[in-house]
Amino acid sequence: MALTKSERRNRIRNRIRKVVAGTGDRPRLSVFRSNKEIYAQIIDDVSGKTLVAASSRDKDFQKAKGNKSDIAALVGKSLAEKAVKAGVETITFDRGGYLYHGRVKSLADGAREGGLKF
Repeated sequence: MALTKSERRNRIRNRIRKVVAGTGDRPRLSVFRSNKEIYAQIIDDVSGKTLVAASSRDKDFQKAKGNKSDIAALVGKSLAEKAVKAGVETITFDRGGYLYHGRVKSLADGAREGGLKF
């Protein structure tokens, strides 16, 4: 029986989530990628709270020029700046079942540029 793309991604995502968990001192950077947009949030799994979030749908990026990878890098940088203001400097990266490639990699590189340590 063949799996759909989303079923396959969810299997991979669950496999990753067994290992990757966010704590108070090292929260998790979770990525969701749709066909048009990209969303990222920093989560403390112990308390179950989202500390910081950013997405390509934010008002800052509505007029941003460039391809989707360029915008993903800007989202990563924006998220990192918000995180540093909130007192978060080191994180664990949760790619959410997506390949570490393209937009996901751009977002991670942007977050590193913004001052986050993985």
